Formats: sequence, structure tokens, C-alpha cells
Amino acid sequence: MTEQTPAQRAIGDFAPKLVELTDEVLFGDIWARTELSPRDRSLITCAALITNGSTEQLRSHLARAKTNGLTETELKEAIIHLAFYAGWPRAMSAITVAKDVFGAAEPAK
Repeated sequence: MTEQTPAQRAIGDFAPKLVELTDEVLFGDIWARTELSPRDRSLITCAALITNGSTEQLRSHLARAKTNGLTETELKEAIIHLAFYAGWPRAMSAITVAKDVFGAAEPAK
């Protein structure tokens, strides 16, 4: 049995065409193109997700961005920068997700 892709784990047989497009077109073709590095694609994707408020997808893309060579400092700086272009609420939502993803959650008081 082969390991399932993230799309297969998330939506499986519920929407198989969306899984196919995600796996084959988005990650199999677009992300594999050599005109941009995976690092650059991750930075662009995180910025787009922050800008449109897609914090559900941001979680996995922040982790992918680290795998693709971006540092937590660079990603936090991108969020800070985007606060002035995407809006304060979106930046605050994104930094909360980043804090959780990067394991910097404060202990309960």
C-alpha cells in the first residue's frame, strides 16, 4: 500500500477529481516547474494565502515553506510586511497560525 498524499488524506474519496488535480496538476506540475525555486513558490504561496485570509491552508504551507528552505524568521517577517498590504486582521490571524505551527505557543496562565 502506498502512502496517501495530503490531499488524499484530507478529502479522499469525497472529491476524487479535486484530489487528482491537486496531486497531478498543482503539485505534480506547477510546483515542479523549474522557473521558480520551491523556496520562492512557498514564499509566494504563503503570501497569497495570508493576503486572502486562507488560514486553513496556511498551516500546511508554512510547514512546507520551512522544508523548502525558508526560516521561521523570514516567514514571520513576511507576515509583518503583509500587515500593511493585506490588512492587520489577516496578519494577526496568520501570525497566530505561524505561532502554532512553529511551536511557540505560550503556556496557559
